[in-house]
Amino acid sequence: MLHQHPLPFGNTMRYSFFRRRRKEGFTLIELMIAVAIIGILVALATGSFLSYQAKSKQAEAKINLGSIGELALAYKTEYDTYVTNWTGIGWQPQGNTRYRYWYNGAPAANTPTLPEVGINYADPGSATGNDTFTASAVGNVDSDARTDQWLYNQTRSFTILQNDVITP
Repeated sequence: MLHQHPLPFGNTMRYSFFRRRRKEGFTLIELMIAVAIIGILVALATGSFLSYQAKSKQAEAKINLGSIGELALAYKTEYDTYVTNWTGIGWQPQGNTRYRYWYNGAPAANTPTLPEVGINYADPGSATGNDTFTASAVGNVDSDARTDQWLYNQTRSFTILQNDVITP
């Protein structure tokens, strides 16, 4: 016959009390650690998301400057010179724009659609001649005081003068 040593009554009760309590839920420290981890993950994801969102807004400038450039190149092909105004190029913005577009120092009509107060949408240096052209776009991507400034020329080259996208 095996000899058993029963635990004293007090130890058995204390052990079962803590054991039952532990199964009922999480401790405050466990919850605080989980919330902290979630907070860190959200902060990392938000920074990346805002950067990607701003970069997608820059696609507007690239697409529109590319269209303006192709129209200027088509005009050059037909008339052996670059057009010097918006009427000759035949480009108009479609829908709402974030950027003001410039060609030969003249802004495109109705760009940007909703200009922000305090933002300088001045021409950063668009120019055109018989053998060259430069179109530009100026806009505010992330709602701060800085602007996004792009140039596009007859070699189909984009130049960013000022990048408004802040990468975290």
